[in-house]
Amino acid sequence: MKSKKILAMLTAAMLALTGCAAGGNEANLENSDTVKLGLITPQTGPVSNYGNSTEKGIDLAIKEINAAGGISGKQVEKIAYDDKGDITDAVNAYNRLMQDGVNAIIGAITSKPTLAVAESALNDGIPMVTPTGTQANITEGKENVFRTCFTDPYQGELLAIFAKDNLNATKAAILTNSSSDYSTGISQAFKDKASELGIEIVAEESYGENDTDFKAQLTKINSSNPDVLLIPDYYEKIALIAPQARQSGIKAPFLGGDGWDGSIQVMDQSNLKDIEGSYFTNHFSLDDKAENIQKFIADYQKEYGEDPTAFSALGYDTVYLMKEAMEKSSGGDYKAIVDSLKASDFKGITGAFKFNESNNPVKTASIIKIDNGEYKFETTVSPR
Repeated sequence: MKSKKILAMLTAAMLALTGCAAGGNEANLENSDTVKLGLITPQTGPVSNYGNSTEKGIDLAIKEINAAGGISGKQVEKIAYDDKGDITDAVNAYNRLMQDGVNAIIGAITSKPTLAVAESALNDGIPMVTPTGTQANITEGKENVFRTCFTDPYQGELLAIFAKDNLNATKAAILTNSSSDYSTGISQAFKDKASELGIEIVAEESYGENDTDFKAQLTKINSSNPDVLLIPDYYEKIALIAPQARQSGIKAPFLGGDGWDGSIQVMDQSNLKDIEGSYFTNHFSLDDKAENIQKFIADYQKEYGEDPTAFSALGYDTVYLMKEAMEKSSGGDYKAIVDSLKASDFKGITGAFKFNESNNPVKTASIIKIDNGEYKFETTVSPR
């Protein structure tokens, strides 16, 4: 009899823990003293630059919000875990946040960990917003998962429009990281839109994640004499590819996605000339004269002694987006916050937007030019 009681108690305890991890004990704003925001970022590892930059924007927003009275009068408490840019670590971080009883989740940062977390969040219904996860299927079919950035295909489409309208390109080459969903997503959308706009794709080459020698692919691309070369990858790869591309004789301007943000900082000073005149899509520009943007930049510089990146601005906007949704939600449970997010009409540092049916923001993109070793605002591009 005693053993049965012990077994029953153990079973009940296990069910309680399972319920907590699966969202059974859902956190509710009305029943908490603080607003618990869960954060998943790569604080260490190969993509920590993105995570640290995003988190600085998040921290600045939280500091401002708490100083102004919090969210609905409650102070914001950030609970953050490091995913190292790794899928398994990201899911483990998510499970810990659910046990911590967070009201919403911001993150992850890079696309593959974000997708893994999104699939877990879908089962629990918790409101989740990734500031920077651009892979298209992160939000698809997930009612409670949103993003503040634009998607990979969206960037590819806008880059093709820019190449046609602003650079008068008639021939384009594409060099893709075949191991990266980010890279392949931008490339395919660029190719489709370029074809629609009358731009001929004269060369298509690819490489693997661990490749460091790109001379064979670049030699073939050079022989096709393109007007532009699309290289959609993160800055670490750009720092390797760009010098080899110029050494191969390619003189065409390079095009890239938002993963290019940070290229100037990581490239050897002697190689900066190799990315001179390149263009990439981004979420905001330091050159934008709008009052709210210049205030954000000044506040960020004062706080951290450096310029914000687009990742910083997206993190900052995501906190304010969540604040707005929480304050407009009735009841403060997961579903109420999700419904409020869906109805958002948000105006932030990275633009004004509403969400489409896939919970992706519909907004313009800034095109940034690398000019004299600096990022310079070139123009904005809207989808057709």
